[in-house]
Amino acid sequence: MRRLAFALAASLSLAASPAAAADKLTVLLDWFVNPDHAPLYVAAGRGEFARRGLEVKFIAPADPNDPPKLVAAGRGDIAISYQPQLHMQIGEGLPLIRIGTLVATPLNALVVLADGPVKKIADLKGRKIGFSIGGFEHSLLSAMLGKHGLTVKDVTLVNVNFSLSPSLISGQVDGVIGAYRNFELNQMDIEKRPGRAFYPEEEGVPPYDELVFVARPDRVGDAKLRAFIDAIEAGTMYLVNHPDESWKLFVAANKDLDDELNRRAWKDTLPRFALRPAALDRNRYARFAAFLKETGLIKEALPVEKYAVELR
Repeated sequence: MRRLAFALAASLSLAASPAAAADKLTVLLDWFVNPDHAPLYVAAGRGEFARRGLEVKFIAPADPNDPPKLVAAGRGDIAISYQPQLHMQIGEGLPLIRIGTLVATPLNALVVLADGPVKKIADLKGRKIGFSIGGFEHSLLSAMLGKHGLTVKDVTLVNVNFSLSPSLISGQVDGVIGAYRNFELNQMDIEKRPGRAFYPEEEGVPPYDELVFVARPDRVGDAKLRAFIDAIEAGTMYLVNHPDESWKLFVAANKDLDDELNRRAWKDTLPRFALRPAALDRNRYARFAAFLKETGLIKEALPVEKYAVELR
């Protein structure tokens, strides 16, 4: 299970601190440390934060739902969150705004066993589909089924909590929604039960950013935030140019993650990082907000500038 693999790495990390007093920033991660966070650790290991006068502390949450709420309450400077959740949290009145992108493509997928009876999405009719979290995952599934003439009434939904791969491998369900293509697929392959993935962005769901950096709107003018995003960009550039050296920096800070699953996930996640983390595609965000409104997850598709900006 991806979550259990992450749990092995619940340690905190501090960026190198210069001799002079540095501006401190607290970054709340979306989950336990994993290769999705590679640019942060590469930036820290390369001294990119320190070079910009920052002392950055990474904190893995006890509850992955907490980071955006804590930042909204002023109990953290930056949180790593998910674009879909950001739209919903804004609709709930949380004071948050996207200031940068970490992973610029969806990671979520609908996964079945490669050697199982489901060869195409239409084959899921009358079968069981496992999920971990309702809401957005249900909307993803509904859109994907709809493209093939099915609805969620044509399948049986089973809450498998975070036991996505095990429930699929054991035959408890015939497919799972919410599996991450860079982790669950690798885990299944390692266990010699390979999976077949159907990707939301190829099945009727608008593309979206999987992981984003969020802060309070009243912090948008804070120069420290732009310095942080610039350091992330520098870390990402080094990462894509020197993946092997970057892996060494990552595992030096997270020794428990030096295993086959995380090495595979590292390779598969590399092409998904935002090469221009500060850049914002407003039309893309507006399209996704319209999708969420259409599926009933949000009541109103607000103007993009209400919840996402490019820092200056």
